[in-house]
Amino acid sequence: MMKFLMMMIFLIPLCFLKNMFWMVQMVLFLLMFSFMIMNIGNFFFFNLSYIMGCDLTSYGLILLSIWICSLMIMASENLNKMDYYLNFFLFNIIFLLIMLFMTFSVLNMFMFYFFFESSLIPTLMLIMGWGYQPERIQASMYLLFYTLFASLPMLLGIFFFYYNHNFMMMYMMKMINMNIFILYLSMIMAFLVKMPMYFVHLWLPKAHVEAPVSGSMVLAGIMLKLGGYGLYRFLIIFQEINLKFNFIWIIISLIGGFYISLNCFCQVDIKSLIAYSSVAHMSMVISGIMTMNYWGYFGSYIMMLGHGLCSSGMFCLANINYERLHSRSIFINKGMMNFLPSMSLWWFLLSSSNMSAPPSLNLLGEISLINSLMSWSWLSMFLLMLISFFSAGYSLYLYSFTQHGKYFTGVYSFYMGVSREYLLLMLHWLPLNIFILKLDYFLI
Repeated sequence: MMKFLMMMIFLIPLCFLKNMFWMVQMVLFLLMFSFMIMNIGNFFFFNLSYIMGCDLTSYGLILLSIWICSLMIMASENLNKMDYYLNFFLFNIIFLLIMLFMTFSVLNMFMFYFFFESSLIPTLMLIMGWGYQPERIQASMYLLFYTLFASLPMLLGIFFFYYNHNFMMMYMMKMINMNIFILYLSMIMAFLVKMPMYFVHLWLPKAHVEAPVSGSMVLAGIMLKLGGYGLYRFLIIFQEINLKFNFIWIIISLIGGFYISLNCFCQVDIKSLIAYSSVAHMSMVISGIMTMNYWGYFGSYIMMLGHGLCSSGMFCLANINYERLHSRSIFINKGMMNFLPSMSLWWFLLSSSNMSAPPSLNLLGEISLINSLMSWSWLSMFLLMLISFFSAGYSLYLYSFTQHGKYFTGVYSFYMGVSREYLLLMLHWLPLNIFILKLDYFLI
């Protein structure tokens, strides 16, 4: 694991040379493929050292992080054209990638907390530095304080754990059972806010709407997955007490997911709609993890990977429209099929993946989550039906509103999609729909 870390650290000076924009991206692709080839076919903890290690959960999420970070550079070609603080932007992305890589690979609870919080800083920089509206300041404050307010108790919880047990290795945590309600609450809340759970989700749509395309991609693609990963790692200690209280989180998540799905139909901003749909998807993931069974575990894992690729791709599409029309309003982004017929296909493919159509990973994840929740309680059937139905509803609403209809007469000049954009969308959609052939990696 250290060799990959070194590769990323030595990538930092490259960011400050002239005309190195695409070079950095190519090196990230190289990193991605070398990481992918290194570790195939190993289902225990592998690449193990005193501080870092990798099991299948972190392996998939690290791959996702490197992939999304390289695609973020690809999507931000506009910055390259305008030469808008380019070097600092690249440095920001590499720094963010290092933080995410460390979050997913360290074995020490305190180090996990440290990197979990550090990944907030580059995201904040992205939103405040390259966002579009003046409201981005408020959005970044929301992001910062929601997350920090919930995760400072977690730090105290980690110290309490260390005080009692004299170790912080995640690998040993399965021997421990801590049946303390306040500790449980303080450890879990940090991840539920990060996910975000309904009631503490307000920072997410704000941050998404104000962020530049790269910020939205990393927020939807990876930052939301930190919460799920944290729950995977930390719920081991709280199994007994979680069996008493998990119904609370599942009920909040399912009802919240249904309500947010309805809320998606009221959105007029494309990015806002995609952001709220993320909250609906993550509510399924939270309830899947909280059932604490096998189906729920790998179902939420697959759902997180699928959603990371799919949501990120949807934000790219929204940005492609935004670069043409300089508006994210659904009323102005109408009749796009007249202008970008080939892009219409990509809108359709990614919207269909967003509503869990086969052969996407989202479908497999959703089926497993439905299995898991139905075995937990048959009453969850009704809310699951509603969430699935409305998820198809708002995806189709987004697709048909943006692609069909009479286009806005104020559009007077236009340029077609460029090959970079089609490649970018292809690199989101292909892994999302090809990985369904490799289910054995997720189900072990």
